Amino acid sequence: MNNLDPEDFYYSPEGFIVFTEKYHLKRGHCCQSGCKHCPYGFDKRTGTFRNKK
Repeated sequence: MNNLDPEDFYYSPEGFIVFTEKYHLKRGHCCQSGCKHCPYGFDKRTGTFRNKK
């Protein structure tokens, strides 16, 4: 976690680390894990990408 900026993540009420859209854009690719703030529009239920507006 040392390489992360404070705007790259936050902690959920349950204590999990949640990556922000800014972090995903800095990473530069989609991991296809169904991330909450995925800027690439991946839908884990269908396994496809949808257009984000």
